[in-house]
Amino acid sequence: MLSFTDPLPERPRRVLVAGTSASGKTTLARAIGERLDLPHIEIDALFHGPDWTPRDTFVAEVEEFSSRPGWVTEWQYSSVRPLLAERADLMVWLDLSRAVVMRQVVRRTVRRSVRNQQLWNGNYEPPLRTVLTDPDHIIRWAWKTHHENADRITALHEQRPDLPIVRLPSHTAARQWLDRSLQ
Repeated sequence: MLSFTDPLPERPRRVLVAGTSASGKTTLARAIGERLDLPHIEIDALFHGPDWTPRDTFVAEVEEFSSRPGWVTEWQYSSVRPLLAERADLMVWLDLSRAVVMRQVVRRTVRRSVRNQQLWNGNYEPPLRTVLTDPDHIIRWAWKTHHENADRITALHEQRPDLPIVRLPSHTAARQWLDRSLQ
């Protein structure tokens, strides 16, 4: 496992960004794509169909883009995590504290809801009151799944010891890593 100050063994072409929901994976993945001149594929946009239903074409689309020579995407959705991990040549783990993630997910969810911001394929954040009734509401989801990333990363490191994994414990570390490693 690499820290944000360690040099990369080579310039990556297929990059995964892991982290808890609302940790900033998509923002970081987009920045990595810009720095490396690689396309960023937002995996949520491929997964979510109308009314938050999974799209039938999701796995096929992930198989297609991940067979290309270069890309950056987020490492989520159990149906494609193994395939993406197998094809990646760098994993970037945004390992933020639960307190930071919760502050971010609440702020982001309220902002999206108040602005009635359209997300993917015609979907919107549900009313804020549903945080009390929906056990899978994004705020509750982020809380209950926060610990799972460390387990997934550990398992991946055991399965693919050749895959460089960069652990970024803060947004400051992420900015420093981008500036040092991806110039």
